[in-house]
Formats: sequence, C-alpha cells, structure tokens
Amino acid sequence: MLDFEKIRARAATRKGGPEVLASLLGPVPDNSALARTPDDRILSTMAERIFAAGFVWRVIEQKWPGFEEAFLNFEPKRLLFQPDDFWHELASDKRIVRNPQKIRSVRDNAAFVERVSKEHGGFGKFLAEWPADDQLGLTTYLAKHGSRLGGHTGQYFLRWLEWDTYILSQDMTAALRDAGLEISENPASKRDLALVQQQVNAWASQTGLPRKHISRILSMSIGENHSPDTIREYTGE
Repeated sequence: MLDFEKIRARAATRKGGPEVLASLLGPVPDNSALARTPDDRILSTMAERIFAAGFVWRVIEQKWPGFEEAFLNFEPKRLLFQPDDFWHELASDKRIVRNPQKIRSVRDNAAFVERVSKEHGGFGKFLAEWPADDQLGLTTYLAKHGSRLGGHTGQYFLRWLEWDTYILSQDMTAALRDAGLEISENPASKRDLALVQQQVNAWASQTGLPRKHISRILSMSIGENHSPDTIREYTGE
C-alpha cells in the first residue's frame, strides 16, 4: 500500500498547502459526546439524510424548519402515537418534500429509535458505545434494522451526527484503489467493505488521525480538484 503521508502530501499540493488542507478537514469527532444527543435530534438527522438522498441537499436544508413542524419536531414517542390519517395527510403537506416512501421511513425509524433507546438508555448512547473501528458493523446494523439507512445514507447520517465516519465516495474509492487496495470500482461486497475498514483502521493507527479526516484527505487527493470554498460549502464546515 502507498504510504499515507504521500497521499496527504498530494492532497495538500492540490489544495494549496498543508494549512489549507488542514482547514478543510473539519473538527475532530468525539463519539462519546453523542451519548448526550436526544432521540429527537437523532431521528431528525436520520430523516434529513434520507430525504436528501437523490435530491438537492440545499432544497432540503432550506425546507427543514417546515419538516420539523410537520413531523412534530421528530419526537419518536409523539410520532408513534399518531393515527394513520396523520401520515396520509403528510403526503400532501407542502411544508415537506412529499415522497410517500420517505415519509413512511420516518414512522418506521421512529419505532427503530425508540426501540434502541429503550435497550441502551438512549440512541445516542448506543452510538457512543459502538467501537470506533467497526463502522462497517454499525452501518450494517443501521441498514438491517432501520428504514432506508443503507449505503451512503447510513454513512452520511453518522457523519452529520459527528460520529467518526469515513464516506466511501467515488473519490475515496479511487484513492484507495490508486494506493493499492484491491477492491472494485463500486465496492459493495462484504469482502471489499471489510478491506476498506481494515485499511482505514490501519492508517488511523499509524497516523493518529480520525477516520473522518483520513476519508477527506483521500477524497481530496484524487479526482476533480474542487476549490476550498466549494468544499466548505458542501461540508458546511
């Protein structure tokens, strides 16, 4: 495998130097802090990433206050007490993006969040206690037990909550392949995903960097060279 310092140096050169690169990595995640995140904010973030998937993120962001109103501030217990008519009416509610399947996922995920919260003393505590070196296990759990939380959506959900997450984007995948990791162009098999986890863990151990930063450095080391301002606008950091 290519030494990670060479990958970081290439990313720094592309972005205008080490200081600029460092400014684009965002804060260091603190998984333990999620233990204090209330369940309604967990469900809100889940829903935001689900509605943003395949849609213009900026539109979802602009409409989000309306989503909060329509979905009763995403309080799982309140939502689970609502009758079927409440959910049917949301399909014509102009405050939100009226996608019936995604609306249904909020109801399903309210039950998911409530169930996990009861088992662990809070969904945030559940996330905080999950081993940082097993993102693959966590995203697999989310995809299996949650609704519409598979693939990149589960990864972005964790990233938006500031769980220390790598995002297996096209650029990150290309950088991993360029570095010598033998995975497919669209890694989805258990083998490929396990190799990605293993390599990210190895670099995290070698460099002391959080996995979020490793992911961003990889993505910025290859592919289209977006300007720092574009990256900051995209990440919101």
